[in-house]
Amino acid sequence: MSQNEPKIPQATAKRLPLYYRFIQSLHSSGKQRVSSAELSEAVKVDSATIRRDFSYFGALGKKGYGYNVQYLLDFFRKTLNQDEITNVALVGVGHLGTAFVNYNFLKNNNTHIVVGFDADETKVGTTMSGVPIHHVDEMEQIMKQNKIDVAILTVPSAYAQPVADDLVRFGIKGILNFTPARLTVPDTVRVHHIDLSIELQSLIYFMQHYPSAEGVHQ
Repeated sequence: MSQNEPKIPQATAKRLPLYYRFIQSLHSSGKQRVSSAELSEAVKVDSATIRRDFSYFGALGKKGYGYNVQYLLDFFRKTLNQDEITNVALVGVGHLGTAFVNYNFLKNNNTHIVVGFDADETKVGTTMSGVPIHHVDEMEQIMKQNKIDVAILTVPSAYAQPVADDLVRFGIKGILNFTPARLTVPDTVRVHHIDLSIELQSLIYFMQHYPSAEGVHQ
């Protein structure tokens, strides 16, 4: 981040792709402007939070007018680097990994899984939904060839840290970790942990303790 770019909270940063997706939908439908109340209803984030999120980037809208959809679309496309293609590697082509390959971020034109890695010889050398599967021993060479600096990790948890260590050595800058393991990486590498079992337990907790709470979104 340059010195001229605003420093925004992580919670705000995580909501930006959500806003962008809805704004894309508005633009496709021909809508020219949108209020924070309309955004709130669509993305299930309260209006005050949306206005606060947007305020970090200056005057994106006008009081009493709302937000210009085309302006927001252009702004968030630039902010989220949507004009740049990001090649992603998938490490671990089990059931979850296969689902990722088949989905391959179809709604996101600038992010693609371009290669998969696994230690299972029956999968090595195959192609899944157009994505070639290579042996994990080939990661360094192939990642450099494809200029990959983002990886999705879906290996068994016992292998997560050693694989993460390899990814760091190979120049990976971001890891989306779907294993239960809490990874230790240098400060220069960004890791987002997504533990599906914890998310499910959290959902059940909120169902039991806040059965009628509106606007509670995790």
